[in-house]
Amino acid sequence: MTIRCSVGITAHNEEANIGKLLEAMLAQELHQVEITEIIVVASGCTDRTVEIVQEYAAKDPRIKLIVQPRREGKTSAINQFLRHAREEICVLESGDTLPRHDSIENLVKLFADPTIGMTGAQKIPVNVPEHVIGYMSHLRLRLEHQLCLEIPRLGELIAFRKVFDQLPPDVAMDEAFVEALVIRRGLQVRYAPDAVVYNMGPETLGEFIMQRRRNYAGHLHLVHKYGYRVSSLDTKRVLRIAAEEFGKAVRLIFTLFSLAMVEALARVLGSYDYYIKGDKHVVWDIAWSTKRVEQKNEPEPTAREHSLLP
Repeated sequence: MTIRCSVGITAHNEEANIGKLLEAMLAQELHQVEITEIIVVASGCTDRTVEIVQEYAAKDPRIKLIVQPRREGKTSAINQFLRHAREEICVLESGDTLPRHDSIENLVKLFADPTIGMTGAQKIPVNVPEHVIGYMSHLRLRLEHQLCLEIPRLGELIAFRKVFDQLPPDVAMDEAFVEALVIRRGLQVRYAPDAVVYNMGPETLGEFIMQRRRNYAGHLHLVHKYGYRVSSLDTKRVLRIAAEEFGKAVRLIFTLFSLAMVEALARVLGSYDYYIKGDKHVVWDIAWSTKRVEQKNEPEPTAREHSLLP
């Protein structure tokens, strides 16, 4: 059975990305899923976002544009999407992200199970990890990925059953509030790590702090007014996952130090062989443990595995 879905995209001044995002949506590889409409809510745009969406809408009737003259916040844009979405399954994506070619399929096909009320994609940053702030984005999302494998905390690209008409206007953390609504209706929230969404993390320390600050304040508002606590507020769990990551880093440092010491010793011994003994090792001693080679039929690394790399 084909699962039909409505896709909503919230956008504010996204001329650099909105065309690529619409291209990615139209090129999704779908088997069990059908995208019947793509609704872009452009809020207070002062660049070419609206014009670009109109160009795509002229080519594909599934693309629809809703223009908000003023920027009223993401929650207001989502409510506009909910008013116009026809399908029971709604997909919501931020205008500054990109889905992988199979993300919508992997995100929506889980709704074949009637107990599933919400799913969320794995977020992978495109920042260069060699840059310290970029590496912080990679590390944070790597920790978040490990957390989501235990308790989902979804965002950037989500799908949900349309079991509510709108979100309260004072909610800033929309994805977390959708989690709360879905759970309170007795449905499950499921993390879909094979549904990948690419985003750009902050490039400056100030923006990194600003983003984390507003998110934390929004989550505190959900706790105190609506009684819903997202998994990332479980300090003990977060610290345990962070400790596991710290253990991996310590092991890596120890291994690098050991490798350096072994290499230094080998070079000293090699120098002794060449300069003192005059041994060039034309016929070398056999390292017998290297003589057995077994090829393992391992699959190509998944996006999940790639995200675990530094």
